[in-house]
Amino acid sequence: MSTFYFIAFLSICFSLLVIFAKNPVHSVLYLIITFFTFTIHYILLNAQFLALVNLIVYMGAIMVLFLFVMMMLNLNQETEPSKSLIVKIAGLVSGGCLLATLIASIKSYATTEPGVLHNVNLGSVQNLGKVLFNEFLLPFEVSSILLLSAMVGAVLLATKDGKTKNVTV
Repeated sequence: MSTFYFIAFLSICFSLLVIFAKNPVHSVLYLIITFFTFTIHYILLNAQFLALVNLIVYMGAIMVLFLFVMMMLNLNQETEPSKSLIVKIAGLVSGGCLLATLIASIKSYATTEPGVLHNVNLGSVQNLGKVLFNEFLLPFEVSSILLLSAMVGAVLLATKDGKTKNVTV
């Protein structure tokens, strides 16, 4: 149980560093570390599949893409336009809504008892595979066909005149 609290403390610290970092590249790097602490939480909760998806998809692909875009944009204060009053008010209202949501969730957490997991293999990859390929086989295959058609469409849109010249996938 002390491992959970230590990793939770690290998650909170690194997520605060994401918010308060002056350099956007450092902020993205702190976010990668925060996602890694989430991966450790998933492993502690016996959800190996979610841990692997978090590790591969979020840390390995999306955050590296964010880092690449941030470095490519070369953000600095000289090129940053000043924000209008409407944008500042919208940020203040949305921050207030977030604060109200957090306070309500903390109040509800304080009044409820934590749930007990009776099935220890609930988050395992083996059980997920059984459910996915038995009960949800048709939606799984339809989504794979949808993703394949989206990939083919993206390749065709990326080429000129619909001709596939020098396209590598």
